[in-house]
Amino acid sequence: MLNPEVQNIFKTRARIISYYRNFLDNLGFTEVETPTMNMIPGGAAARPFETHHNDLDRKLYLRASPELHLKKLIVGGLNRVYEIGKQFRNEGMDLTHIPEFTMCEFYMAYADNNDLMELTSSCYQVRMVKKLTGSLRIKYHANGLDNEPIDIDFTPPFRKIDLISELEKMSNLSIPKDLTTEAANKYLLDACQRFDVKCPPPHTATRLLDKLVGHFLEETCIHPTFIINHPEVMSPLAKWHRSEPGLTERFELFVIKRELCNAYTELNDPEVQRRRFAEQMKDRQLGDDEAMVLDETFCTALEYGLPPTAGLGLGIDRLAMLLTDSQNVKEVLLFPAMRPQEEIDVQV
Repeated sequence: MLNPEVQNIFKTRARIISYYRNFLDNLGFTEVETPTMNMIPGGAAARPFETHHNDLDRKLYLRASPELHLKKLIVGGLNRVYEIGKQFRNEGMDLTHIPEFTMCEFYMAYADNNDLMELTSSCYQVRMVKKLTGSLRIKYHANGLDNEPIDIDFTPPFRKIDLISELEKMSNLSIPKDLTTEAANKYLLDACQRFDVKCPPPHTATRLLDKLVGHFLEETCIHPTFIINHPEVMSPLAKWHRSEPGLTERFELFVIKRELCNAYTELNDPEVQRRRFAEQMKDRQLGDDEAMVLDETFCTALEYGLPPTAGLGLGIDRLAMLLTDSQNVKEVLLFPAMRPQEEIDVQV
């Protein structure tokens, strides 16, 4: 920590958080705090951490996302809200994943995913990169410090690729329109096997399609790229596409093959939301412990009326990695999760 270069990493991280807070405050957003422990795991497709509340004598879950709570606040009349805080997902660790991470999520009433895409590409990301680095072009050692850095250009407009059509173009596949059938599931499984795309069970359509997207599309996203129009089976909380049946109004921003943010027009029909949750429960019964569960309190809130709303979640840690040229997410965390020293000694 005495190394000035290390200190600069965390000063940059603090400036990123400060920038987003000031940016959203200036747009009339209200910063809020939502519960970290919940009776129902929800808001994201992720395996939750569990704990036990002694006084209530019941299991609780650490939040994987504050999304459902934030949208309840929109229902309650707070039309622009955001939260910057820790999320917890009981998953593996690698260079870009860690179980405890920091996200900024915001929700804006009377907006859609196109508004957020414009906000992201023309203002949100671009102004922040320019302010923190002095340029819209940055260098990142994606292949290690021993190799030449990659030049990343944040100059708008960002590239856009349609998920299904581009996947079909690059793989020469013909993705079924209805992805909820057994035939569609078999088609995607056969495609993964044909291209040697590894997908651990359970082999749900959501997981298979996600692996194919990672293999064919994400690998092409070096400069800022929007992957847009995800299928409904991959986006249980997103609103259906206004002109493309079976798809949703959603986008993910990828840079250097890594997801930086996820956004969509929010689903605000309570009956459709219940059906989406029911479809997720089928995946859970097949063994997908990352699938969502039914949150009836959220569906009830939707019955009171969620206005047209768009929301976005941004990973602070990965953005800090990118702007500080850090190759491991642990380098941008002051106290990252580490294996106990005794376990390391035993392995050695």
